[in-house]
Amino acid sequence: MRKRYFDHVATNPLDSRVFEAMMPYFTEDFGNPLSLYGLGTKAKEAIENARLQVALLINSKSSEIIFTSSGAEANNFAFRGIALARQNEGKHVIVSKMEHHSILNSARFLEKMGFAVTFLPVDKYGTVDPDTVKKSITKETTLISIIHASSEVGTIEPIKEIGRIAKEKGIVFHTDAVAAAGNIPVDVKELGVDLLSMAAHQFYGPKGAGALYVREGMRIVPLIYGGIQESGRRAGTENVPAIVGMGKAAELAKDEMADRVGQAKKLRDKLINGVSGIENVYLTGHPENRLPAHASFTVEFIEGEAMLLLLAAKGIYAASGSACSSKALKASPVLLSMGVPSNLAQGSIVFTLGKDNTEEDIDYLLSEFPQVIKRLREMSPYAKGWGMKGEGGECTVQK
Repeated sequence: MRKRYFDHVATNPLDSRVFEAMMPYFTEDFGNPLSLYGLGTKAKEAIENARLQVALLINSKSSEIIFTSSGAEANNFAFRGIALARQNEGKHVIVSKMEHHSILNSARFLEKMGFAVTFLPVDKYGTVDPDTVKKSITKETTLISIIHASSEVGTIEPIKEIGRIAKEKGIVFHTDAVAAAGNIPVDVKELGVDLLSMAAHQFYGPKGAGALYVREGMRIVPLIYGGIQESGRRAGTENVPAIVGMGKAAELAKDEMADRVGQAKKLRDKLINGVSGIENVYLTGHPENRLPAHASFTVEFIEGEAMLLLLAAKGIYAASGSACSSKALKASPVLLSMGVPSNLAQGSIVFTLGKDNTEEDIDYLLSEFPQVIKRLREMSPYAKGWGMKGEGGECTVQK
């Protein structure tokens, strides 16, 4: 049975060209970049080349790129590092309810340290209103962090508009661009951000490699203390193969961006149009202003985990923000923040496409997905109206 992978927001396969670029740094050019002899200087040169490749992807200076082990580390570094560096100027930070847990949990950490945190609401599409950001700013506000694009519902946030507000108020602005960088055009100068997080595996690079853009001149407290790596801002012997891989993946993403986006949009729209004909299935996220490879839905009367298991049995791999698949005993916080009733949020299903998906893959998904829904609804007591009274009220997501 052929496998159809529709979970590219979780991770991507390593591009063979990236793998080829990484290989010498495992066995031949294995030196420590801090060593002064040839093996060390070659490794150091490889890191600096990768730094330039990543910088070109987001239109920054190479000196503004700090390599990390992941997007989550980059988020922690940015959020906690800036808040702590500027705490003498104020102890109020602003985030949205759409953020990744690496930001939300960092915010809760700061709350325990005496910071005030504003968690901004979103509309039914998961969009942050720039005016709400502006109204939330106080004299104590030193940091705003708003996600660039949601990995769960695909909505792209108005980062440029929020960046303009932050700049006017003299407030540091960070965006978690893990789901966006390498998948859509990202320009830090155009967006007006001071810090931006990214992860290599989101654009066919290796796992265990991430980066944080920090605007030149920005003060930031290190998350990891130790040696002088990354200009003293992130200690630890560099993972040279992974960094080289991230650089190569960034170069390929930049060169192939237009083709990848065009193909993804074509397949995404076919998928959304095909699923829209299924009864009581609702699109989540913004209908237009969303990631080109992202299609997410809630399915009434059934749970996300059950859909994932039956789809996997047919060779279709997807994701869910529902309780069981996220190993939490509650519905997705992202969907709840958008006004989706808790019972409906349990039926979350997310399909994210990659550069190797084909129309035949979409056709297969559209032939199997309705059958999965039909089978599960036949077994569901909720589909028969049992236990639904008082379970969250009217649905607010769009069909």
